[in-house]
Amino acid sequence: MTESTEKPDVPPAATETPEAKQTMDILEIMSILPHRYPFLLIDRVVEIERRQRIVAIKNVSFNEPQFQGHFPDYPIMPGVLMVEAIAQAGGALLLTEIPDRGNKLMVFTGIDSAKFRKPVVPGDQVRIEVKVLNWRSAAVRMQGTATVDGKVVCEAIVMCALVPRPAKKTEAKPE
Repeated sequence: MTESTEKPDVPPAATETPEAKQTMDILEIMSILPHRYPFLLIDRVVEIERRQRIVAIKNVSFNEPQFQGHFPDYPIMPGVLMVEAIAQAGGALLLTEIPDRGNKLMVFTGIDSAKFRKPVVPGDQVRIEVKVLNWRSAAVRMQGTATVDGKVVCEAIVMCALVPRPAKKTEAKPE
């Protein structure tokens, strides 16, 4: 795999801020991403380079529901959830740049070159680094790498698109 030295194609920021925030706690992540337990798969953001790169942390706990069945005698984090964590970290980076993000969703459009190198087990802390490869107004391509103790456990290229969020259905009032 060759690395491009070109800068990703990124649009100008919606609003430039002199001091962009470099970290996010779980409440800030939840204000950006629509995911919730048990499907919110990043716990903290420790580094951000606007429109370029993000580093997030996932603390893997035995109490997570996937370990009841994957696998009861040898609990390992499913690979699809590691790829989802990569996408969520990328989404946290990208949605910070969207002024009307409450009306938008970032959805998968593709996954390329996914590789799973080592099992992730309860007690591990996964470091997820996502780099923007290509960013258009409604579509993004990102390279994600997940590591535990400095060793690569998962890597993938994910493509996502920005779509309108469906309006919430309101319940009809009984008469």
